[in-house]
Amino acid sequence: MSKTAGLGRFPLVAFVSIRDAGRAKHFYRDVLGLELVSEDGPFALVFEVQGVMLRLAINPDATPIPGTVLGWRVPDIQTAVEDLVNAGATLERYPFLQQDELGIWNSPGGARVAWFKDPDGNVLSLSQHPE
Repeated sequence: MSKTAGLGRFPLVAFVSIRDAGRAKHFYRDVLGLELVSEDGPFALVFEVQGVMLRLAINPDATPIPGTVLGWRVPDIQTAVEDLVNAGATLERYPFLQQDELGIWNSPGGARVAWFKDPDGNVLSLSQHPE
């Protein structure tokens, strides 16, 4: 029997690559409402999100990947989407998904999901999952 590394007992650190620290700082702090805990020189902006350290790694050559890089599990996606749009974010629309008027997709498994992008084009999401 192999032994695991046991990393499940340690706090998670999430990384997202960004190009423009000023735009990212405004978006993550002032639009999303995350707590900026430090600015790590020219290397990263560090946020605290429900016990998870989120490091926005500054890389002028960064290119976003096509899939979701971060998501938030919310209790009421309709309210969360409305709050997000009112704060200045724009929801993404995908022609291959049947999204409602707010941009929310109902997955076959019962989750409800909406997507948006940060200023550097990273795809972020909100999701509400069945109990």
